[in-house]
Amino acid sequence: MKTRDTQLIDIRPEIPSARVNDQMSAEEHFQNATLRPVAKLQNDLLVEAFRNYIAKHKNVYYNLTVEKRLAYIENAIQKDIKFRNSLKGMLIGQFTLEEYRTYIKNSSALNKRMMNLVRERIQSNIQLLEKEMAV
Repeated sequence: MKTRDTQLIDIRPEIPSARVNDQMSAEEHFQNATLRPVAKLQNDLLVEAFRNYIAKHKNVYYNLTVEKRLAYIENAIQKDIKFRNSLKGMLIGQFTLEEYRTYIKNSSALNKRMMNLVRERIQSNIQLLEKEMAV
């Protein structure tokens, strides 16, 4: 029977561009080896969570220009602590025990990297946030 850690690693997508080498800082190594694959795995959930965030905030997002939508996404992730913590939980819940142990040693720096990745993911999926048209 596979362990939880093995199963978590097995379901993560591979990201060829997320290289890992000995010259990297520990944070950069963790970002490329763990955070990027986990964020990609959780992409659909992150986008859906942001859709829900938009709805909870009276759909103001849909009245904004593209530039202001990008800023809205960034602001929501940086300033709304409850939302930010929810997003962090979506990623941290996919860590192996060893990854979690590494994370808690330097959570402040890793949280910044994590939230930057989440922001980039949501912003790059901005088309998916459009209101669904009634068919």
